[in-house]
Amino acid sequence: MSDRAALCSDFLSQAGWGDATRAPLAGDASARRYERLSLGDRTAVLMDAPADQGQDVRPFVRIAALLSAQGLSAPDVLAQDADAGFLLLEDLGDALFARLIEKDPARETGLYRAAAETLVALRKMPVPEDLPVFTPKHMAQMIEPAFDWFAKPLGRPVETADQQALFTVFETVLDQTIGETFAFCLRDCHAENLLWLPDRTGLARVGLLDFQDAVAAHPAYDMVSLLQDARRDLSPALEPEIIAHYVSLTGDDPHAFRCAYSAIGAQRHLRILGVFGRLSLHFGKPHYIDFVPRVWQHLMTCLGTPGLEDLRAAVLQVVPEPMALDRLRSHAEA
Repeated sequence: MSDRAALCSDFLSQAGWGDATRAPLAGDASARRYERLSLGDRTAVLMDAPADQGQDVRPFVRIAALLSAQGLSAPDVLAQDADAGFLLLEDLGDALFARLIEKDPARETGLYRAAAETLVALRKMPVPEDLPVFTPKHMAQMIEPAFDWFAKPLGRPVETADQQALFTVFETVLDQTIGETFAFCLRDCHAENLLWLPDRTGLARVGLLDFQDAVAAHPAYDMVSLLQDARRDLSPALEPEIIAHYVSLTGDDPHAFRCAYSAIGAQRHLRILGVFGRLSLHFGKPHYIDFVPRVWQHLMTCLGTPGLEDLRAAVLQVVPEPMALDRLRSHAEA
């Protein structure tokens, strides 16, 4: 038994789950690992987040408590060893939005409306002062992975001067569209991180996962994450319908919100192209390449928004269209 496995066994024994049956659950893009534990008629979820791989469970515990205090459905923390990097969590089940919609596409609109209503509640939450803040300048700098892990592997290295020029254009556009408007954002709010809990009522029917990286950002950030999903295509009319529902509840100016949404979307998708390239090439996860065409299409949709012509020109000047994905796959599988 490895040292890590022994630590885990000790943690589960101390929590009263040492005799539980353990089965792996799907993970995410991080080094975290998840298992479902079964003990008699009880279940729970183990999060294994090793600190020596850059993981820290304390933000999860803290954000879960903040969400639960607002009546939202984050998993209860049943036991924890923050130093070792283990959490025992309430099992919210397997009814992920993505799975439910795949089985019954007619449920898509209702589930996404419920998700949008949850985001309305989130933006009303007090924003903790120590959350990372996604300012226009910071967000502009966050596109950097696209240069080394997307453009360069596709045969178009980006000179430092061109990188700085694109940073400047992005920062200017974000200054104009999002300014200093910040709200509590989950950051990775999409159909594989949302669960339907029909036995609960109101906003609590939407279960929340993978929120440890929550930030202070413009409210449109989570809407982009929700509606321009890298992993699945939405029904064509759903995106504008859910945005309209959201702004009807918030009182936002629809045009201003859509401009902010498109600018944030362009930033987010460009960054994700770099992140997926890095996951494929550096961490040996080539399946992320399969998401690249969808992310690229989202990027082009955002850059096609009136008023973003200069940003579109600046992006296309340095970032290549992903025509040679076999090149990325060959590098990833080497």
